Amino acid sequence: MATLILVRHGRSTANTAGLLAGWTPGVGLDERGAEQAAALPGRLAGVPLAAAVTSPLQRCRETLAPLLAARPELELHTDERIGECHYGDWSGRKLSELSEEPLMKIVQQHPSAAAFPGGESMRAMQARAVDAVRDWNARIEESDGSDAVFLMCSHGDIIKSLVADALGMHLDLFQRIHVDPCSVTAIRYTPTRPFVFRLGDTGDFGSLVKRPAAPEPVASDKDSEDAGNAVVGGGAGAA
Repeated sequence: MATLILVRHGRSTANTAGLLAGWTPGVGLDERGAEQAAALPGRLAGVPLAAAVTSPLQRCRETLAPLLAARPELELHTDERIGECHYGDWSGRKLSELSEEPLMKIVQQHPSAAAFPGGESMRAMQARAVDAVRDWNARIEESDGSDAVFLMCSHGDIIKSLVADALGMHLDLFQRIHVDPCSVTAIRYTPTRPFVFRLGDTGDFGSLVKRPAAPEPVASDKDSEDAGNAVVGGGAGAA
C-alpha cells in the first residue's frame, strides 16, 4: 500500500504564546514557522508525491504553501478529519493555566478516557484521523499504485495518535511520542502491518541539547518535559 508522509505544521503564533489553539481561527505561522515551511520543499525535493492532503486550519495551509508553489502540479485536498483535536472550552487558553485543571491528569495518564468540555474525546480524535488515513491510502493506491507516496499536513496530537495506531500502541501510551513543528513522520502501510520509517524528523537536534532557561511561554514546553508530562497540542519545539 501507499507510503504516508505526515508533516506537522510549522511553529505557530499560538505555540510561541503558550496557547492551546485548537480550531481557533486566525492562528498562523510565526516567523520561525514561516522559515520552517520555506525549507520544506528542499527537504522533500527527492520525494515524488502523488497528492497532498491538509487540515483546513490556517497554520497547515500556510505550511504547505511553499511546497505547492514549488510543485504546481501537486494536487491539494482538504480533509477535516485530520484537523486539530476539538478542545472545546479549552481552546485559546494558556497551557500554564490548563495544567492546573483536573482533566489534565487524565489527558496525560489516561487519554483514552479524556473528553474535552464542549469538544471531543481523544478516542474520537484518533478514530477520525485513522479513518482518514485508511480512506486516503485506498484512494491513492487505486489512482497511483501501491508504491505511491502522499503527504498529509496536520497537528501534533493528530500525528501522535496516528503513530500510536501504526505502532499498535494503546492510545493511553501516545503521550510518549513527540513531534516538533514542521517535523516529518513517514509510515508505509502494507496489507499486514504498517512500518514507521521516520518519526518527528526535522534534521535539527537542538531540542536534544540542554538549553538555558528561556522566558515564558516558550519555557513551558521544557517544564512539561521535565515534569514527565507531554505538551498538549504539540508545543513550540526547540527555541
